[in-house]
Order: sequence, then structure tokens, then C-alpha cells
Amino acid sequence: MPSYYELYRTSTLGAALTDSLDDLITAGHITPQLAIQVLEQYDKSISEALSTRVKAKAVMKGNLRTYRFCDDVWTFIIRNPTFKFDHETATADKVKVVACNLKRPGE
Repeated sequence: MPSYYELYRTSTLGAALTDSLDDLITAGHITPQLAIQVLEQYDKSISEALSTRVKAKAVMKGNLRTYRFCDDVWTFIIRNPTFKFDHETATADKVKVVACNLKRPGE
């Protein structure tokens, strides 16, 4: 079974899922092993949904502050980014972009 990146566990949805699973474990409703299986399914489902269902594209411009490449994962810190979507524009002070290969190393 291929493993998936755990990047989305720190998203709002992933954090809420993790908190709920912790509560269920504490209350004795599920085992830690079941919680791990749920998180692994979440990793798989969110990765597949984002790669197949999201069709929106954006153009980003900003000042590249830092970049790293470690374990086949790129990390970019961009200051004053501007995001241009089809019908709107968004700005921020700073963003962190994490980019990974579709397949994990060794697969």
C-alpha cells in the first residue's frame, strides 16, 4: 500500500480530525490503531481529491525570501505575495509553499 504525505494533517480540517480522534480515544470509543487508520485514509483521500477534483489555477508573484529542498520536498517562503485568480486578486504579508512529488521516494 503506498504511503501518502501527512502535510494536510496540519490544515484546519486535519487538526479538527486529529482533535476529534484524540477525544474518541480518551473516551474509550476507539482504539489508537483505528485512529491511525483513519488518519492514513484521510491522507490518501485529501491527496487524491486535491489532485483530481481541484481545477482552479492561480498566478503568484512575490519576493522569494527562503527556499529549501530536503527529502524530495521543496519549501518556499515568499514575502508580499500577490495571487491572481480568474476573477479576483489576494495578497498577504508572507506565505509558505510546500511542494512534494506526486509519488513518495522509493515508490
